[in-house]
Amino acid sequence: MSSIIIRNQPVNRQFQHVARSLPQWFIRHKSTAASPEEIKHFQELAPTWWDTNGSQRILHKMNLARLDFIRNTLNKTVKITDPNTFIPGYNYKEFLPESISHTIAKEWNQSLTKELEKRQYNVLDIGCGGGILSESMARQPFVKQVLGIDLTPDCISVAKMHAKSDPELKGKVEYREVALEDLKQKDYDIITCFEMLEHVDRPGDILEQAWRRLKPDGLLFLSTINRDLISWFTTIFMGETVLKIVPSGTHHLSKYINSSEIEEWFQEKHPRDHKLLDLKGTMYVPTQGWVEHDCARIGNYFMAVKKLH
Repeated sequence: MSSIIIRNQPVNRQFQHVARSLPQWFIRHKSTAASPEEIKHFQELAPTWWDTNGSQRILHKMNLARLDFIRNTLNKTVKITDPNTFIPGYNYKEFLPESISHTIAKEWNQSLTKELEKRQYNVLDIGCGGGILSESMARQPFVKQVLGIDLTPDCISVAKMHAKSDPELKGKVEYREVALEDLKQKDYDIITCFEMLEHVDRPGDILEQAWRRLKPDGLLFLSTINRDLISWFTTIFMGETVLKIVPSGTHHLSKYINSSEIEEWFQEKHPRDHKLLDLKGTMYVPTQGWVEHDCARIGNYFMAVKKLH
């Protein structure tokens, strides 16, 4: 449920072939990547963006799952070089006392964090909305700076105002009302695109523009929703109509994107310079929040893709 970051523009010639070579969903029949209706919808949501009990409460809960997915993926890219860190070659939790297992896990996480802190990532958050993820990323000890971009003016205003309430964020997070294709910087370590692709008319353009701004060895994190009956039932019928925990009109089944279709896009456009690092399904359980699972072909999902040299 993020906002929009590609402004209205004519179709660029370099993307025209995508309509012929990929499924029709990926280049829809409209000639622009963002619709006024979507921007208006998020403009109306902006005032309640940081109300954890308001219209964005599900998004606030999902943010915790986003951070876990990002951190777990980053952990897999780290090599522990400290000889004093014990690295068990088996599932130690099943064989060792809980107190010892806890100590091992704590030391392991501390070593991972120490290695990540050396990297100091520059992060781009596409479709940042009111800044929920941008702020959370800026607070991570391994992040140097975050830029959140969006085309919804009120969302950017809300994000800037909220960031001012925390002095520790000064110099670590910046927000701009700018279209992705107008962003000059092209050397980000991490680019995030969460709950946004299902709100634009040309998701292929978003992916291509994001990919161009990612460093070699950089990571693209994204999430969206599979186009299936279960997704319609959970997100639109139950979420918007019955339980009303998601603002009405937020989602449209025709804009949902299957995880396999994004994988096909990368195989078609960037067959040699990408690697799928992780793909997880995620679902909202009222008593537990957002829960990660291995069935990424239904409902919501998270994806992490690495840019190869």
